[in-house]
Amino acid sequence: MTGKVVFIGGGPGDPELLTLKAFNTIKKADVIIYAGSLVNRDVLDCAKDGAEIHNSASMNLDEILEVMERKTEKGRLVARVHTGDPAIYGAIGEQIEGLKARNIPFEIVPGVSSLFATAAALETELTLPEVSQTVIITRPEGRTPKPDKEAIAKLAEHRATMCIFLGVHMIREVAEDLKTHYPTETPVAVVQKASWPDEKVVRGTLADIADKVKDSGIEKTAIIVVGDVLGTFHVTPSKLYDAAFTHEYRKGKD
Repeated sequence: MTGKVVFIGGGPGDPELLTLKAFNTIKKADVIIYAGSLVNRDVLDCAKDGAEIHNSASMNLDEILEVMERKTEKGRLVARVHTGDPAIYGAIGEQIEGLKARNIPFEIVPGVSSLFATAAALETELTLPEVSQTVIITRPEGRTPKPDKEAIAKLAEHRATMCIFLGVHMIREVAEDLKTHYPTETPVAVVQKASWPDEKVVRGTLADIADKVKDSGIEKTAIIVVGDVLGTFHVTPSKLYDAAFTHEYRKGKD
């Protein structure tokens, strides 16, 4: 009898932002491996009594795969809980490769990314008509290298809404890279632990955001959002709800 591994998007932090499928999987899992450095432990409150829980913050890839293999061989359901949505900086690719090599079945349950919890905290739409219709998701280069063509300074040329993960600890360098194409007065926001009880929001411009973030004490677990959508106070209405616009479901009024 072979069990299964289910990769779960644990959401941005608020347990109520778990998808129903994620909740039900955690609830019936025999084994839970969660990214303890990022996932809110409260997300696991629905786990059944007797579930075996591992915090992967202290584990390496081989150790994680060893637990998965050993438990699925016994027919166990293993929930691998990642923060946000596992497709964005979730490090699931290497685990999937290991599972395929061992012929261990797996499934992926998407989750609410911290990116979208951040937009909610900022009470903004990331894609406003005539302002920005593109969202760039990226990170600065650190110990994990990036292709040269994806450097923030090069991506900034588009002047789209940019959402930057894993970069708040180097906010000053990030702001300088952005200023290669964005004006210095471009609005910027930094949101730490979006949707958590201790969520923190800092707003500014490219000219002053680095100092404001330093003063706030934010050093990790935050997303940087830059773009004119943050400073737009009058929104151009979309065609979708324009009374004069005809589409498949409604005839426009004269």
